[in-house]
Amino acid sequence: MMIEAATWLTQHHCDGVTIGIKELLHYQNKTGLLDLTPKLTIQAKLAGSYLAKTKGRGMEFDEARHYQQGDDIRAIDWRVTARTGKTHTKLYREEKERPVFVLADMSSTMHFGTQLLFKSVQAAHLSSLIAWGAQQRGDRIGGIVFNQHQHREFKPYTRSKAVLSFLHGLMEFQQPQTSTTQFTFADACARIRRLARPGSLIFLISDFENLDEVSKQHISRMSRHCEVMAYPISDPFEHALPKVSIAQQVALTDGKQTQQIVLGESKTEQQYAEQHQQHFARIEHMLKQCRCQVFPISAALPLEQQMGGKPWTR
Repeated sequence: MMIEAATWLTQHHCDGVTIGIKELLHYQNKTGLLDLTPKLTIQAKLAGSYLAKTKGRGMEFDEARHYQQGDDIRAIDWRVTARTGKTHTKLYREEKERPVFVLADMSSTMHFGTQLLFKSVQAAHLSSLIAWGAQQRGDRIGGIVFNQHQHREFKPYTRSKAVLSFLHGLMEFQQPQTSTTQFTFADACARIRRLARPGSLIFLISDFENLDEVSKQHISRMSRHCEVMAYPISDPFEHALPKVSIAQQVALTDGKQTQQIVLGESKTEQQYAEQHQQHFARIEHMLKQCRCQVFPISAALPLEQQMGGKPWTR
């Protein structure tokens, strides 16, 4: 059910355009919206709080089986042995740690929104939800926040201080900046690929407007050894033109170029919708080729109304 945008923004200390710490702290109590349970076999070799599919010495009992030559006698299950009359040994699931990484895109194309939030603000909200969720589960949280000019890397830590540092990075990089330095989406993918170790969970949060063959190669290589979740963020205006009762001509600009478009004209609306459907289908196809799980997010609705859905299918 749609809610009144102004009411929601006021309740969440948000203006929809810039990012404040209060709105990001809000998601500390919303971690139930996100399931961080690993879906793939964990490959990290560090001790931690997740159960691997391999069996060995660890903290979590898995099963008892008949004793085999070479088994550690310290693992003999004496109760089962006494009950069955045959020697049994205990098996354990090894605990493995899984770092969580977030790639948060704060580039210029993300500074757009027509209803509730800018795409960049929604990206920050989702990044905050993931960071708090990882911290609550005892995962290490790290990642990269970037815009078209620069980036900052956050090494994975479990402390709340690490989450707050990451949140302040989101706020800093969402602010307009000027620089002659260029930093691309492909550059960000290359950097997080180097940071993430096998077995990591990686969240890619972007509008993927700059997804190209180079970034696709980096994502594909990441997904060979990590679980990669892609969250394309879009605005309703990017899918269909707004409905108007009387046809009218309006000017559109991306900050560099301006063009005229007629609202309320059925042919124009159909062409616009078809072109943008093809655009998002291309993004979906490329991400699925990279073996990503894809979850579309709208900047026009609160995360509470969108999380927990299924991957993008058509």
